[in-house]
Amino acid sequence: MSISYIVKIEEFAKSHYIKKFSKKYKNSWDITIRSILLELERFDEFIKTDHIDLISCCESIAIFKADFRIAGTKFSRKASGNRYIASLDKKKNEFRILLMYHKNDISDKNETAAWKKIIKDNYNSYDFLK
Repeated sequence: MSISYIVKIEEFAKSHYIKKFSKKYKNSWDITIRSILLELERFDEFIKTDHIDLISCCESIAIFKADFRIAGTKFSRKASGNRYIASLDKKKNEFRILLMYHKNDISDKNETAAWKKIIKDNYNSYDFLK
């Protein structure tokens, strides 16, 4: 029996790059975001794929990075350059989408360092990211 997870999108994520995706892709974005929410709700199955990676873990919180594609586009998840960062609270079985972005939106040098800095600067409870 698999667990159903609660999935929330943080206000910071909504007000930054998600807004850009929504404007650019309109109806395709609605389909895309629903798909992302559903895959996280069924995380026990999603983790079996190569689309999501565990980045860091501290006590009951885990940070994941996943690739996604926009519905209706011809790019694969990896080739699209679209990513999201989500935290999982294992005690609450709750995901929080912290950041969604295209890799060119946040840095042209070190993508990982850039998104980690964004998370640290905008969320108090994820300072364990190194």
